[in-house]
Amino acid sequence: MAKCTIRYWASAKEAAGTAEETVDAATLADALAAACRLHPDDRFRRVLGASSLLVDEHPVGRRPHGEIPVTGETVIEVLPPFAGG
Repeated sequence: MAKCTIRYWASAKEAAGTAEETVDAATLADALAAACRLHPDDRFRRVLGASSLLVDEHPVGRRPHGEIPVTGETVIEVLPPFAGG
């Protein structure tokens, strides 16, 4: 396990109550599970579920989160849907 950084944007930042936090994880799935433990409310889970994810500036897309490794240098960005165009 490594300490990786999760950055929250827009409504994800509001739901988490912070712009950034550090969690212990070996995979993206571990990191998201740790974030859900820190923020157990339904609103946070809904926003997270609707968000796009970047890992080190690369879109995750439909790749299984358990297959995406993270390290101490990894930055995960949570990008909820944005209004406008």
